[in-house]
Amino acid sequence: MNKQAILWVLRILVGGLFIFSGLIKVNDPVGTAIKLEEYFDVFSNDIAGFFYYFKPFALYIALVLVVSEVVLGIMLILGVRLRQTVWALALMILFFTFLTFYSAYFNKVTDCGCFGDAIKLTPWESFYKDIILLVMISFLFFFRSELPEETPKWATIAAISSLIISTGIGIWAIQNLPFIDFRAYKVGVNIPLNMQPSAPLEYTYVMKKGAETVYLDQYPTEEGYEFVEMVLKNPDALPKISDFAAWNQEGDQTEFLFQGNKVIILSSNMTKMSEANLDDINSLVKSMEGAPVDVVFIAAATQEEIDAFLNKNGWSIIGLQADATVVKTIMRANPGIMIMKDGVVLEKYHHNNTPEATDVLDLFL
Repeated sequence: MNKQAILWVLRILVGGLFIFSGLIKVNDPVGTAIKLEEYFDVFSNDIAGFFYYFKPFALYIALVLVVSEVVLGIMLILGVRLRQTVWALALMILFFTFLTFYSAYFNKVTDCGCFGDAIKLTPWESFYKDIILLVMISFLFFFRSELPEETPKWATIAAISSLIISTGIGIWAIQNLPFIDFRAYKVGVNIPLNMQPSAPLEYTYVMKKGAETVYLDQYPTEEGYEFVEMVLKNPDALPKISDFAAWNQEGDQTEFLFQGNKVIILSSNMTKMSEANLDDINSLVKSMEGAPVDVVFIAAATQEEIDAFLNKNGWSIIGLQADATVVKTIMRANPGIMIMKDGVVLEKYHHNNTPEATDVLDLFL
């Protein structure tokens, strides 16, 4: 295979991976912004305090990054301004490699979100993936002078179109909800069922007997064995949901949420909660009075803050606390609405799409 053929194959591989990664994240820019905020928090503590000031702009940065992945991947494959494109990809992969190395080596931000919530990679898997990409892009970079200089007009039009379309998709996903929900709380999920193992968990017991290391399927009852560790043999059977919980002063209210019809209004941060559509949500809450439905407000806040918010809006509903990470995972809107029946997620709404009470009641039929 000659050099030009190798360069073409590398363009397809690198461009295809960037397009795939970018499209998954364009579907959910808010999720990428959440990851960036985690990195900014870590960097502000470990490297320099100024990273903290990037947090308010995380969503804008996320949108630029995910759209850039898609557009640069398309430009690389179609041959649009290849030398500049390879420069941009080289800078981007250096940035990503630094993030994934930092995550893996220092065990910080243990899920980089490289492929959103669609494909989960360990920190070291993410780093190795970026190293492979770095090698391929480096080859393109060093031989960039041998890449075609001319840009076909149709390719330029296609690249500009991809920029417009992917930006539009990202903005739509921010203002509504992701087109495709890859998270554990997507519509149709039975939350209490997914909080249980899908099969009995099986372990290998690693023991020491004298100088010998022994691997057993059952914990030994006879003497002479020294316990070393337990290794899970079927990790795929672990619960898909392990952190869902809600509580108030009376204690854990998680089981209550799994009983009957529930309209749950969620806020991951009450100080940053949008008030743009509170009138619509207020109308929904008032319309539910007397219906066979429990309306619940769940927020990552103190109980005093939650009760004060409910009193301010005149909502005679239950207010519960929850972990901010869990709320952000469930709902990519602040606030957002989740409809549940006996623990099964029937529908989720961005506050921009607050439903009518009749539409909600129809879901329970």
